[in-house]
Amino acid sequence: GGLARYRDGHFTRFTAAEGLAEGSIYNLFIDSMGRLWVPTTRGGLGRIEETERPTIFTYTTADGLSSNDVTCVAEDRWGRIYVGTARGIDRLDTATGYIKHYTTEDGLLLGGMGAALRDRDGALWFAFATGLVRLIPEPDRPPVSPPVLITALRIAGDLHPISALGETEVAPIELGADKNQLQVDFVALGFSPGEGLRYQHKLEGTSQDWSPLNELRTVNFASLSPGSYSFMVRAVNADGVISETPASFAFTILPPVWQRWWVIALVAGLLGLLVYSMFRYRLARLLELERVRTRIAADLHDDIGAGLSRVAILSEVVKRMIGGGEGNNATPMLTEIADSARRLLESMREIVWAIDPRRDSLDNLASQIRQFASDLSEAQPIAWEFRAPEEMDRIKLEPEQRRQLLLIFKEAFHNIEQHSGCGNVYLSIALSHHRLEAEIRDDGRGFALPEVQSSPANGRGNGLENMRRRATQLGGHLDIRSAPGEGTCLELSIPLKRR
Repeated sequence: GGLARYRDGHFTRFTAAEGLAEGSIYNLFIDSMGRLWVPTTRGGLGRIEETERPTIFTYTTADGLSSNDVTCVAEDRWGRIYVGTARGIDRLDTATGYIKHYTTEDGLLLGGMGAALRDRDGALWFAFATGLVRLIPEPDRPPVSPPVLITALRIAGDLHPISALGETEVAPIELGADKNQLQVDFVALGFSPGEGLRYQHKLEGTSQDWSPLNELRTVNFASLSPGSYSFMVRAVNADGVISETPASFAFTILPPVWQRWWVIALVAGLLGLLVYSMFRYRLARLLELERVRTRIAADLHDDIGAGLSRVAILSEVVKRMIGGGEGNNATPMLTEIADSARRLLESMREIVWAIDPRRDSLDNLASQIRQFASDLSEAQPIAWEFRAPEEMDRIKLEPEQRRQLLLIFKEAFHNIEQHSGCGNVYLSIALSHHRLEAEIRDDGRGFALPEVQSSPANGRGNGLENMRRRATQLGGHLDIRSAPGEGTCLELSIPLKRR
């Protein structure tokens, strides 16, 4: 029914508030130090030290007892406490807290115990339901550390080679990502008959704490994550002595290929390059758009604005002439106004053509060149021969490329019309290794090239330099070959962007 203390004429009951464990109490024992030991059948062994308001300190399986079903207590000459439990006899060293187990392997009988006594010779007697056991205590011997060995290692079901006698330290192992299941077998050597060895292990990389003591000699690790690990196991003998050197081995589980640092670095680099390329592409498009807008504004200001101003001035002059009675003299002015309007219309068409995305093929540029050459042939008796590849409609040009190329060809045709005095002109366009190769050749009077280059004031000299500058802006080059009486040949080469 529990525990009560009689003092000063009345009884005081102990409850769970004072630490009393559950279970029946069949014996009490006072040791040589005056401590009262209270065995319980379900809560382990209680210890009471005399105070005004005593509390109960309890030993259970969590502290190392073999069972919480305790029936009797005894003490030997060295002050060690012997506890009769449902699983044998436990010896408790109160100074260190170490508990040693005696089992049937040490000669104990089966069945429950009812009492424990010490005789005048120091022997301990334990009354079992099946007989009587005598235990002669001996002083503690110098502790002997139990050596522990790894006897088998299986990796993903495959046996790893280990010495048949076991090994204290296995060489480091490197495993693939799919070899993440391990089974380790180990054993320790005991030096006492019936000695019960228990084991602790830990796996550094997942935990730094040793596992609870148990008698199992195999441990399994399943689905380990990639990383570096170190396995260690040690034994604890019946005297509480721990293995001096744990058995151990280190191993590394490699991550999958897509998780390795060089793959991650490569992917990060590619992503960075992609982002940088997108940024550069967007910046280039913005700059190109800005250049187009600036060019359109400049063209509108220079060509259209100046032309409209000229038309306005001429219109005002004609108006005054008609108002002053000079209507007959206004005809040349009106003709000049009409010519200016036509030039304005042509300039507007060129500006619109240069920015129209539907006109971005090389074939459309060739059509513009043919039209311009046709207009020149009507003004002068020049025979034109024009050759171009059939796949020009598949070659796309940037707006700036179309404009600069058109201006180069127009400048070349203008020089032919104004200065060459030729009768035949040969023009060819070819594609080679992502480059546009163009040749313009006439059979005119030609010129001395050094002389032209040394005379920048000459109109033809400025035109040639403008053509070279435009070719350079497109990333290409323009070669000019000419001599007096031998005609002129222009060779243009510019790179084409892949699309």
